[in-house]
Amino acid sequence: GMVGFANPDQYLRTQGFAACVPASFAADLSLALVLGGDGTVLSAARQTAPIGVPILTINTGHLGFLAEAYLSHLDAVLDRVIAGDWKVEERTMLIVSVMRGEQRRWEVLCLNEMALHREPLTSMCHFEIAIGRHVPVDIAADGVILSTPTGSTAYALSAGGPVITPNCPVLQVTPIAPHSLASRALVFSDLEPVTIFPATPERLMMVVDGSAGCYIWPEDRVLIRRSDHPVRFVRLGDHEFFQVLRNKLGWGLPHVAKPGAHLDGSLPAPA
Repeated sequence: GMVGFANPDQYLRTQGFAACVPASFAADLSLALVLGGDGTVLSAARQTAPIGVPILTINTGHLGFLAEAYLSHLDAVLDRVIAGDWKVEERTMLIVSVMRGEQRRWEVLCLNEMALHREPLTSMCHFEIAIGRHVPVDIAADGVILSTPTGSTAYALSAGGPVITPNCPVLQVTPIAPHSLASRALVFSDLEPVTIFPATPERLMMVVDGSAGCYIWPEDRVLIRRSDHPVRFVRLGDHEFFQVLRNKLGWGLPHVAKPGAHLDGSLPAPA
């Protein structure tokens, strides 16, 4: 079976209708069809990863970095899917838990990143970050981002972190506007759980994948670990990550377009 996922409740409410969308999918689905932008994909990943349902992502938004195809190609895409001409690419998901003592206050799945940062008009934050059993590190910054390889091209990239190819079994910690020039992004094994202790008297804001989130108080700690359930993307061919970087983020394109250059940076064939 197949199910579509395109935030129908949000759309129907804008049209003046009440809407009720099931909170979970049936585990016997062949795949879920996701129509929307990257935000819709992130939401669908949280719902489908725990039950292993692959998602076919069709971009109807702006950038569509996580999309497999555009809406204009939907008919051809569905023909290939129905014919069985597709494969699955797995991407790491994280489990983000907010702990207070032994109590688990909040927990959510995450595909891109967890961002923990100060509120407006408050002072710089101090964080104690413990990676596995290693000696904790102290970071003074406006915030800190814990991201997956998939999330390395999102918020973490804007904060100065490196681009990480999706098949690398790693995570990264990226400070946001750090106080020290020595505070740089750190990449480490995704087998290592991470615990973040806020060492600041004010409450902080935690945002997961740009949508879900909660407040973090001084007595809380944030625990992040790799989930046993990766999100499964439907791929219709070899997914060339560097080509996606080039086409959608402009990575590796010449600084000045050459005369007669194509939009993808290539030159026309000689006459």
